[in-house]
Amino acid sequence: MPPEVQIFRTKSEEETFSLGKDLSRELKPGDTISLEGDLGTGKTALTKGIAAGLGIDAFITSPTFTLVNTYMGKIVLNHFDVYRIDDPEELLAIGWEDYFTGEEINVVEWGDKVREILPPDTVRIRLERDSSDPDGRLICIERKKTNAYPCR
Repeated sequence: MPPEVQIFRTKSEEETFSLGKDLSRELKPGDTISLEGDLGTGKTALTKGIAAGLGIDAFITSPTFTLVNTYMGKIVLNHFDVYRIDDPEELLAIGWEDYFTGEEINVVEWGDKVREILPPDTVRIRLERDSSDPDGRLICIERKKTNAYPCR
């Protein structure tokens, strides 16, 4: 079955935040999102929007050095940043699987680095700079697992 793919174009960090907030309305406990893209493409801005949409009013930062931040809202949100992970086994060694109980939403920045340990139904979101607008982003959302990635 081919994946469902949506492509969005945002023109500012605020629009990326707003897209995350809109996306949060579709999320349910047990969902995992893999955020993929270069540094500065809006992964954390999108996560902030998702958190806001889930009723989380905490200050959201990328957990680059702590690996995961957990936030309480309508649904628990675990926000991972695996940028510094060289081997997915490192995550398994610290209890990665304990965060995937089906009761929470997991957002994994740099999820493409640990694709093999993500749940098979992970929503993949690729963020790229829009070559026609220095502040713009192209955001490709792919639902359902597939070997081919149509957003590249």
